[in-house]
Amino acid sequence: MPIRVEPDRTFADALASAGRPLAGMWVCSGSPLVAEICAGSGLDWLLIDAEHSPNGLESILAQLQAVHGYPVQAVVRPPVNDTVLLKQYLDLGVQNLLIPMVNSAAEARAAVAAVRYPPHGVRGVGSALARASRWNRIPDYLARASETVSVTVQIESTAAVAAVEEILAVDGVDAVFLGPSDLAASMGLLGEQEHPTVRAAVEHCLEAAKAAGKPAGVNAFNEATAKGYLDAGASFVLVGADVAMLARGSEALAAKFLPEGAQEGPDGGTRPSY
Repeated sequence: MPIRVEPDRTFADALASAGRPLAGMWVCSGSPLVAEICAGSGLDWLLIDAEHSPNGLESILAQLQAVHGYPVQAVVRPPVNDTVLLKQYLDLGVQNLLIPMVNSAAEARAAVAAVRYPPHGVRGVGSALARASRWNRIPDYLARASETVSVTVQIESTAAVAAVEEILAVDGVDAVFLGPSDLAASMGLLGEQEHPTVRAAVEHCLEAAKAAGKPAGVNAFNEATAKGYLDAGASFVLVGADVAMLARGSEALAAKFLPEGAQEGPDGGTRPSY
């Protein structure tokens, strides 16, 4: 007899049942080992990123398998809002999607349609071949599939901020996530995600989400900024990244144990001398 399994609860379910904001971190290394280490950290959620990180279908699958069984929500960000790519992610068993660069309600509707089977969407049917249904070991998967997926869309441009109320009103958009870095760039403030104008736009979107009754999250590596957004009503935050922690941690070791100037090579470059 085959083993019947049930899908995990979604990120939307976790947000709805949480009595506090959920804290998470980026997983950008592409490594299942690193993803598993992060999964045991005690954080609420991980964002496995494929937009700015070296992640393809195989590495995403391996990371999903590595973190499964840990009490953490795995959210995956594809590189683009594309129907075919989203179909592949879903068939891998991705249950929680963070869709980047959603600038309008039409783009949000396209993302939702991509995760739903006809007649409610355009997702291709291949459940018998896919990990999503555990190869048809999840009872009634086709009828229940939309309940097993959550869609969060990313607000990270001036156009998206202007359309945030319409985006939030799209049926099937479970949450929005604010990206201050790209938002700052779209405002002509590249690298100035702490700028008051950027922060005001983020807080406007947080207020719009509250009015719409939907969760809103934000990326904020600065602790004071993260706490400020939480005070302003953010329901979930990303507060660090595996690669950034490794970079800063290894730099701290070098600063602690190498004599001053030891990192400057003979040609003036920053290489260690032995």
